[in-house]
Amino acid sequence: MDKSSTGQLQALHDQGFALLPGVVDAGRVAALRAAIDELRPQHWDYSGLVDHYKCVFNRDPLWLPYLDLPGVIELAEAALGADCHVIGQTAWRCHPGFIGAGLHLDYLLMELPQTLLEDPAFRLPMQICTAQLYLSDIDEELCPTLVIPGSHRAGRPPRAGERCWRGRPAQPVLCRAGDVLFLRSELWHAGSRNRTADRSRYLLQIHYGRRMVAQKFSPYLTWRFDPAVLAACTPRQRRLLGEHAEAEYD
Repeated sequence: MDKSSTGQLQALHDQGFALLPGVVDAGRVAALRAAIDELRPQHWDYSGLVDHYKCVFNRDPLWLPYLDLPGVIELAEAALGADCHVIGQTAWRCHPGFIGAGLHLDYLLMELPQTLLEDPAFRLPMQICTAQLYLSDIDEELCPTLVIPGSHRAGRPPRAGERCWRGRPAQPVLCRAGDVLFLRSELWHAGSRNRTADRSRYLLQIHYGRRMVAQKFSPYLTWRFDPAVLAACTPRQRRLLGEHAEAEYD
């Protein structure tokens, strides 16, 4: 890992998230926005005030390079192991009037005692992380993601009505199109409203898990990889999509 990646990994341990600036240039941002505009709902996808499309990597090889973006994949592998894989890739378009989501965490392997979590010598291992690639400039009016730094060490989900952790309220992550917010699944975070009159927030999420975390490719029983997508994959992308070396439970 280079110096910047080492600092980002430390931020995941200390704060629960890291912001990676300028990961994708303006030309690719525009191409991804246009590609999201062409998507149509399948299976569990839905449209309305928010358009939500799952497993987009399997629709066109165009999406494959975003599974292992330089600077992002190195952080994912450092956090989750060199044999980590993708458990989902989801495209979003959040329109004016979109409400967002309340304070929550995405996944907690187990609740742990505070005595352990407060020990500065203890590092809570990561199981799942999400890279949020913003395809819009994010200001306070356009659905900023809200995070509570350090809340991954709460050892539990937020309770109903809870708005702070240890007196720290959620704070907005303001960033530019092409930036990536990389967060661990135990972090308390929230989605916020689209308060604009005429702007939609475009976002691509890539979810990474440790080797033993199941991949979330729906519709599960009838899932099939598109042969054209597999043919276009690099070896690393094939591993990220599940082509692992044989292990104990295979």
